[in-house]
Amino acid sequence: MEAAPDLRICVAGDSFVQGVGDLAGGGWVGRLAAESRRRGRQLTAYNLGVRLETSADVAERWYGEAVPRMRHADGTGMVFAFGVNDVKVERGRRRVGHADSVANLDAILDTATGARWICLVVGAPPVPGEANGGEDALALEDAYAKTCAARGITFVPLQRTLREDPEWWASIEAYGDGAHCDSAGYAKLAGLIAAGGWWDWLDSLAIRG
Repeated sequence: MEAAPDLRICVAGDSFVQGVGDLAGGGWVGRLAAESRRRGRQLTAYNLGVRLETSADVAERWYGEAVPRMRHADGTGMVFAFGVNDVKVERGRRRVGHADSVANLDAILDTATGARWICLVVGAPPVPGEANGGEDALALEDAYAKTCAARGITFVPLQRTLREDPEWWASIEAYGDGAHCDSAGYAKLAGLIAAGGWWDWLDSLAIRG
């Protein structure tokens, strides 16, 4: 039997990538990596999530962190998931303005596709309070979706899907820090991302990598 392709991905983003709040320790990244291996993909998933980071922070660091992790793989891919901290209001201003957020994503995707890494982008989930995004978060998700569509890159939206989902808000209340979800919330995120194109994207790494 032919060995499964050696697939390596890096997931760069914020605390929701890191899985803050998941007492099981895996977050959505760990859950999808485990399910991918269970289904026969030989996947190594590197979690590059950092708490409180914006798109600007990720843009500054992700490439240097990804390069050594991608060497010698049969298929390579990048997942980007940020935006929650961009729309957070501090001292009366967003941490990153709308146009700058979109420009950061565009520049990140330029670099990633230039390196021939197949990309997937995940939108930011909703969190409580107008100071944490409100309608700005919806507008940013729409802009990210358009940026990805123009490049033929899979984008998984979360804002509209989860805003009216009582289980999502219950998972945030259960963890108790006013922002992050518990293990049930991360299981929900993993399910949405899986349904949003994860499997086709993952298989494309071996085909095009």
